[in-house]
Amino acid sequence: MSVSKRITGVAFAAALMATTSACVTDPVTGERKISKAAIGGAIGAVGGYFAGDLIGGRRDRTERIVGAGIGAIAGGAVGAYMDKQERELRERTAGTGVEVVRQGDEIILNMPSAITFAFDRYDIQPQFQDTLNEVARTLSAYPSTYIDVYGHTDSVGTDAYNMTLSQNRAQSVANYLSARGVAAARIATQGFGESQPIASNDTEQGRAANRRVEIRIVPIENTGG
Repeated sequence: MSVSKRITGVAFAAALMATTSACVTDPVTGERKISKAAIGGAIGAVGGYFAGDLIGGRRDRTERIVGAGIGAIAGGAVGAYMDKQERELRERTAGTGVEVVRQGDEIILNMPSAITFAFDRYDIQPQFQDTLNEVARTLSAYPSTYIDVYGHTDSVGTDAYNMTLSQNRAQSVANYLSARGVAAARIATQGFGESQPIASNDTEQGRAANRRVEIRIVPIENTGG
């Protein structure tokens, strides 16, 4: 799959979250599905995650970063810094099922459930730990970035249950990274429950795709004069 197609998929998923009519309930089966109106709105959206602010807001996150003694990147060096990080992430995750998406100076790692979590679980599967170790090694080597970890579920279960499960999945990944040398001050988590599907929840394959964790990597830029 090309990078441009993967970017489209991420943007589509993010747009669905912002569409309040994204899910409708079938009056006969009770199953929640993506509405056609929501799909149309998502297709027209631009930017996806890359247009949104950091979890908790950039100001609060920057204060935590400064307090932890983590330096920023000079404006002219940001592109090269993120280029090197992207290249290493692609090399270290090649063939693992992790998708590396780049837009501008930001990077998204998409980690599907097939390699991260079993159904209805938030403990990281043993077979994924080697890959996550490689991700942690790269993130540690490039400390001048914010790291947002997003958790997602399929539509099986209640909204409240899925929201908690998605947050627990994001937190599991964040804890794993922190335990392997990635500064906790750089990391924030958020669960989106079932609100950001990237595939149909009508099939097992689609539900598996929707059960995922994403890591957003944003440069800490020196904007001073």
